Amino acid sequence: MQRQMCWLSKSGDDGEKILHLQTSPGQPWRPYTAFPQFSVPDYQIPGGSKGWATYQKLLKVGWTLVPSARANEFSDNFAESIVQY
Repeated sequence: MQRQMCWLSKSGDDGEKILHLQTSPGQPWRPYTAFPQFSVPDYQIPGGSKGWATYQKLLKVGWTLVPSARANEFSDNFAESIVQY
C-alpha cells in the first residue's frame, strides 16, 4: 500500500499549509489530524509548521512526499472522472 504525504493549504487557497495524508490511491487528501493512529503532537514552536513532527515520523517509516502541485492535479482529475460517470 502506497501511503503519501503532501503540504496543502487548509482552505484550498495559498494560505498556511499543513500536512495532509493519503492512505491509499484514490482516497482524498485529509489533514494529518484526521489520522490519530499516524500523527504525533506538534512541536511547541511559535509559527512552526503544522504537521512537521508527523512528517518526520512518517518519512522515517517509508511514507512518500508528493509535491503540492501534483496532489492538486490528482484531486482535480479524480473529481472530473467522478463527474463523467
